[in-house]
Amino acid sequence: MVIVFARAPVAGRAKTRLAARLGEDRAARLAARLTANAVRTALASRCGPVELHATSPHRLLLALARALKVPLRTQRGRDLGERMERATRVALRARRSVILIGADCPALAPGDLRCAARLLSGGADAVLAPAEDGGYALIAVRRPAGFLFSDMPWGGERVYRETVSRLARAAWRWRALRTLWDVDGPQDLDRLAARVTLLRPSGGGYR
Repeated sequence: MVIVFARAPVAGRAKTRLAARLGEDRAARLAARLTANAVRTALASRCGPVELHATSPHRLLLALARALKVPLRTQRGRDLGERMERATRVALRARRSVILIGADCPALAPGDLRCAARLLSGGADAVLAPAEDGGYALIAVRRPAGFLFSDMPWGGERVYRETVSRLARAAWRWRALRTLWDVDGPQDLDRLAARVTLLRPSGGGYR
């Protein structure tokens, strides 16, 4: 199973660091298109059912979920870690493993998800795709992993290192995928410009 975690594309609240260059409305629309790209990547991986988990049921995400025929769930929890822990725990009640990806990494490919699934099937307890900014773009587990999500310095450059440290202390078998880049600040727009379908305005906000 693959879960795509996304923030609702609300102008003034989504991709705020990009708003200085794009404006609040364009930054929010870009967030919606990045989310659509992430869902398509998850579907193309064929790693099982795909769900979109958002901070709120925004109209663009509702339209996206209908268009791509995926369930839209509302994230539950007091902070990001609690929401991720809950989503993975619930998924593992019905599935042998779960892959969770964010919506900010257009470099993530279907093959990365398939590789994570193979590693889990081969005996790894967890798989991570490190990001250049010190976080990670993908986490995959085959058993509940609350210790990986609680009291984590989310948004900082120590997230990946701290996660790896916790995996080592817990004696979990884990593997790392290739390092990826995500869209976080204005400097990332130049790399994103090569992906014209993501920067190009669209009436639906996600196509």
